[in-house]
Amino acid sequence: MTETLSDLTLPISGMTCASCVSHVEGALKELPGVSNVVVNLAVNKANLSYDPQRVKLDDMLAAVKDIGYAVLTAELTLDVRGMTLRQTPPSGTSQGDACASCVDHVEGALNELDGVIASVVDLGLGTAKVTYIPGLATVSAMKRAVREVGYEAQERPAPFILSPTKVRGRSEGTDALDRERQAREEEIKRQGRNLVIAGAIGLIVMTGTFYDMLGTFKAFVPVWLSYKWVIGLLTTPIVLGPGRQFFSNSWRGLKHGVTDMNLLYATGIGAAYGIAVINTLFPKAGFGGEGATFFESAALLTGFIILGRWLEALTRGRTSEAIRKLMKLQPKVARVMRNDREEEIPTDEVELDDVVLVRPGESIAVDGEVFEGYSAVDESMLTGESLPVEKKAGDAVIGGTINKTGAFKFKATRVGKETALAQIIKLVEDAQASKAPIQKLADWVAGHFILGVHLLAVVVFLFWFFFGYQMFFDPNSSFIMSPYKLGEIGVFGFSLLLSVTVLVISCPCAVGLATPSAMMAGTGKGAEFGVLFKGAEAIENTSKLQTIVFDKTGTLTKGEPSVTDVIAGCEWKMEGSRLSSSDLQTGNVLRLAAIAEKNSEHPLGDAIVRGAEARGLQIVGPDSFNSIPGHGVEAKVEGAEILLGNRKLMKERGVDFSSMMSNAEALEANGKTVMFVAIDAKPAGLIAVADTLKEYSVEAIKHLHKLGLEVAMITGDNQRTAEAIARQVGIDRVLAEVLPQDKAEEVKKLQAQGKKVAMVGDGVNDAPALAQAEVGMAIGSGTDVAKETGDIILIKDDIRDVVVAMEVAKATMRKVKQNLFWAFVYNTLGIPLGAGLFYPFASLILSPELAGLMMAVSSISVTLNTLLLKGFKPSVGREHKPRQDSGNPQLHHATASAGDD
Repeated sequence: MTETLSDLTLPISGMTCASCVSHVEGALKELPGVSNVVVNLAVNKANLSYDPQRVKLDDMLAAVKDIGYAVLTAELTLDVRGMTLRQTPPSGTSQGDACASCVDHVEGALNELDGVIASVVDLGLGTAKVTYIPGLATVSAMKRAVREVGYEAQERPAPFILSPTKVRGRSEGTDALDRERQAREEEIKRQGRNLVIAGAIGLIVMTGTFYDMLGTFKAFVPVWLSYKWVIGLLTTPIVLGPGRQFFSNSWRGLKHGVTDMNLLYATGIGAAYGIAVINTLFPKAGFGGEGATFFESAALLTGFIILGRWLEALTRGRTSEAIRKLMKLQPKVARVMRNDREEEIPTDEVELDDVVLVRPGESIAVDGEVFEGYSAVDESMLTGESLPVEKKAGDAVIGGTINKTGAFKFKATRVGKETALAQIIKLVEDAQASKAPIQKLADWVAGHFILGVHLLAVVVFLFWFFFGYQMFFDPNSSFIMSPYKLGEIGVFGFSLLLSVTVLVISCPCAVGLATPSAMMAGTGKGAEFGVLFKGAEAIENTSKLQTIVFDKTGTLTKGEPSVTDVIAGCEWKMEGSRLSSSDLQTGNVLRLAAIAEKNSEHPLGDAIVRGAEARGLQIVGPDSFNSIPGHGVEAKVEGAEILLGNRKLMKERGVDFSSMMSNAEALEANGKTVMFVAIDAKPAGLIAVADTLKEYSVEAIKHLHKLGLEVAMITGDNQRTAEAIARQVGIDRVLAEVLPQDKAEEVKKLQAQGKKVAMVGDGVNDAPALAQAEVGMAIGSGTDVAKETGDIILIKDDIRDVVVAMEVAKATMRKVKQNLFWAFVYNTLGIPLGAGLFYPFASLILSPELAGLMMAVSSISVTLNTLLLKGFKPSVGREHKPRQDSGNPQLHHATASAGDD
């Protein structure tokens, strides 16, 4: 039996480090029917696939709760109308029973929705209180479910009320955006309050601790502030107030067999505070006596850890600014026609085929098709098109874009999660929640780190207690940032402080944040330029590319033939004809050829007609027309016999083109198809047709070469034509005469040479080749991104975005490597320093509070380094359009010497 898997994203609360990630992943993976679990610390989300037949949502929530974390839920209240006296109760049934069945109907309809945890209907108040998982269940889906069982529902306005696991929602249009921002702001406020308390009292504790070093400032500080019991009393509210979170979180984890960073903090703070209390109250207990009272270590350690948490909360949200910018494009309300009157409704309640009205300056609510009115729409935020796009009846409009001038009505064709903007947001969110191969190793190391650190701390304590203190003890040395001489605190206090320092300085927070924070910033920056990475792995693979293979037709070139050159033959006089020698210029050759081809269905004939129309030439129908399959056409135009076709046709009809053959061969050498034009069996001119290069092809290839990449082109054209195009663009390798179904094989051949290959194509015809390459880039996808094959979606039909994708990927991976380097260097140097490895040589040891400060600085440095990506700008400019001769048709007049032949 084949499993039908569904994808699911769960917002997780309570995660603080990479070890939390491994615990949540492990708990979810153990459930039957759950697979592909990826938990991302930076966005606090778990992405997974599951079989609804084998596992329920409640099982997943319970699994996460059992290990001490929670799935973020939201609450809202719906006003439900029609539940009382709505219908005559069935015979033998009381009105109360009928009302109770109304309650059952509404609750049942709501509870059946995916993502609804619970619903409670109050018949007396006419309300339904719903607890749901944001992102899985939507307000519009709830209203629809209530309507389908015969009632009406309206959301009751309510302010956000946040708890660690629950928020109250309002409109779906901004629900996710507001929830994320509000949750982050609440965390900033909470840790800010803790920081103020710990910082203010900690400053007093430090003043009392260093009383003997204050010198002349002693006059301003009462002597009783230096008493150990006073310092202990001042430290207690810091440990039990702001520091309480570490003890409660670590205890909650331990109950479920989970160890995380909170345990390291709680052990360090608890050991320093506990021993200080014992040595203050019971100095003869054998734990170092009065000299080993480390209240200031407990106080400052708590303060510095909270400082790190506060700064992390302050900076972490900024890496997801791109997704918030996209969300802000979503309009909150839409104006629709319902029951022949105009209504304003939340955007998420717009349904398919609804008639939506748009006025000047308003945002377009959903995707649709204009059927009345005319306007210009600014689509730059999604497509990058700088100029407003004209919209008239029959044209498509995109939700989130801005109407500039006129008013119009359109019919909704894609709503809710199906709109282009929603698809793009989903793609970016999924990419930000994915995990790169380089991150999996870092998470594994960090996830198995906690237990190892505790074991190391025990080893450090035992070594210094039994051996190190006696072997290397220097009574005149002291801890950095500590007033104590080592001789004062004794062997137990010395060993304990080193052990606590190891616990604190070993924090792998920086390692856990190094990769996901950079990946979030990178995917967001790509989206800003119309480059959508489908996952973190796509970014990593793109940064390692060596060869880029472009499909020629529609990617490097415009994908449709057009007239590039027109050459008129010698000047001559035709007896009895209205055509004089002066008329027979290039324009006339093209005009006569276009008239002859007007009734032709051949692509080359169509190109000639379009070329003539583009030059403003008047094209009438021919007097007669005859198609010669495989050769060309013949027609009678203005009394003259026009013959238009290939070289073979001219040879069969006895028309001598020897005088113009050098021109024809030169054009063919440049990859162009030459059409010979004869009038009354005499050579009149040549018309060259080719698939012209896109505007920025040459510029893009130059930039790719600067990045050190080999550039190849794959095409079904013959070798000579392909090489001519390649010369114009600067392509390194040509793969010619390749059938569409063989493109993937050509990519395989390049990979067999050890190259990391990217394939750039249209995402539909080139799907097998895109899938075969290490990185598939679907270019010119427009806004229907969900259907595209490939690892990278390039929304705009601009080949320079391949360069943007490369540069964003390389910049992101540079940040990842820098972050990981500093994170690992911090732990590599910090742990030996904290363990006292350098003490025998330099008599230098870190105090726990300094270790706490260093730990906070390491995490913040990683986040701040990532934020530097905000200033990234691609090397390819958008301000000007370079002139490319290959794309501009040239009209050449024959020289006098040619005319003499």
